[in-house]
Amino acid sequence: MSVIKPSLAKGTRDFTPVEMVKRNFIYDTIKSVFRKYGYAEIQTPSFENLSTLTGKYGDEGDKLIFKILNSGEYLKDAKKKSFDFAEEENSNKLIPLISEKALRYDLTVPFARYVVMHQNEITLPFKRFQVQPVWRADRPQKGRYREFYQCDVDVVGSASLLNEAEFILIYNEALAKLGLKDFTVKINNRKILSGIAEIIGKPDLIIDMTVAIDKLDKIGLDGVSKELLDRGFTEDDLEKLRPVILLEGTNEEKLASLKEVLTTSETGLKGIAEIEQVFEYVESLISYGLPLTAKLELDITLARGLNYYTGCIFEVKTNEVAMGSIGGGGRYDDLTGMFGLKDLTGVGVSFGADRIYDVLEELNLFPSSAEIGTKVLISNFDADAEKYALPILQQFRNAGIAAELYPSSAKLKKQMAYADAKNIPYVILIGDDEIATGELTLKDMQSGEQKKLTVLGILDLLK
Repeated sequence: MSVIKPSLAKGTRDFTPVEMVKRNFIYDTIKSVFRKYGYAEIQTPSFENLSTLTGKYGDEGDKLIFKILNSGEYLKDAKKKSFDFAEEENSNKLIPLISEKALRYDLTVPFARYVVMHQNEITLPFKRFQVQPVWRADRPQKGRYREFYQCDVDVVGSASLLNEAEFILIYNEALAKLGLKDFTVKINNRKILSGIAEIIGKPDLIIDMTVAIDKLDKIGLDGVSKELLDRGFTEDDLEKLRPVILLEGTNEEKLASLKEVLTTSETGLKGIAEIEQVFEYVESLISYGLPLTAKLELDITLARGLNYYTGCIFEVKTNEVAMGSIGGGGRYDDLTGMFGLKDLTGVGVSFGADRIYDVLEELNLFPSSAEIGTKVLISNFDADAEKYALPILQQFRNAGIAAELYPSSAKLKKQMAYADAKNIPYVILIGDDEIATGELTLKDMQSGEQKKLTVLGILDLLK
């Protein structure tokens, strides 16, 4: 039997115990903020029917959906037809014959499906959060993985722009709690982008325009201009677009300029009014003592390349590390309509937990408590010491202190090496003297200091 060399699929990772403690620190911090704002947790399956996901993310997004091959004789039907597999059109015709399911691409579309299927059980507005992995057949690179976790928070059944304002505050509070000190919440409105497409006479090319503009920070103005020309825009169109794309100044100055540009577009002006209302809500909420760590920036080039956004859209970037966005989202007016439930508006945002992890690691922002699993190790020198230690071990655990008893008698050097390898901060040494006196030796593994304490004394110190 040949030996298979172990390897990971590209774009995936294993997580060590230390990494999992840090990841859970991120999840627990973010979840605590979600709950504070009235959101409850749900979960959905890791894979959905392919028809549920297809057509929700645009042409580029659809290409990144991981399809699951049907089990059984999946080629039986396909063999009945002749395909030229070099042609993309024929390949697309083959997919439904060999794949009916796919790994979820995000958490928003499965959430829309969930709302429709559970509409008689939920109370509107329905506020939920979800922390689960998603999969994308993307090209792996720094900060971009094929399997990664999303932390989503959404509300459906409410058109109030107070929701958008609160999402800004959720980003602000959660990221500040994680230790970030310099980050920007960018905001735009798809109605403004629609208005821009209207005034240049290309309303039917709104999707093409937003997909191109969304790449500004990656391919630059020249790259965006070339892509727009390829997508059906003219040089005259670009002359009108460039001043808008390169809009500068304060948020107020940008809004004033946009009002002049979009004066003939009812849709565009509505988008501006929505942005102004969100800013007003944020100002009102922070006036009651909430510190605003985030920089709030109106960015007209922010387009969020997903087709289902219809109103305010968000993106969050840290300014402390070179990293892509660490969060984003927006308003979707009729996502559930695709599943038969019409006119149910929703809005939601997502935290990119994996990128946030990389940012905190690079900035050394994880607290020491996020690196500790077991807090105290009890030594084991012989059968008598083990018997004496067992009730003490349970006392620590009953008190909520993570404790271990070394599982077999061994030399002190070996037990200390075990504690070092697991970053256990304290070791309790139990020998004949400790059993006789009831005072145990507590060793601080960082300082090397040792002291004699009773079990209750150690409990007080560790708490």
